[in-house]
Amino acid sequence: MANYFVKIFITYRKGVLDPQGIAVEKAAHSLGFEKVKNVKVGKYITMNIEADSPEEVKREIEEMAKKFLVNPVIEEYTYEVEEVKR
Repeated sequence: MANYFVKIFITYRKGVLDPQGIAVEKAAHSLGFEKVKNVKVGKYITMNIEADSPEEVKREIEEMAKKFLVNPVIEEYTYEVEEVKR
């Protein structure tokens, strides 16, 4: 069984109001960072998963996302899987 390091990025879907993103963008502008545009604030989750294959890890991530990590009505997600070499 191998160990995999997983990074999950969760953001609001396009068209969903992101009040934190708006607040960060306004703060950046008020501090003189006028070139900052389209700020999105989301969740970044890391974890290690022990599995027999990368495909098994992907199935686990998809199942967790559907069951409790992501609200599919307003959020979307991407992830990266990397095998940890011992």
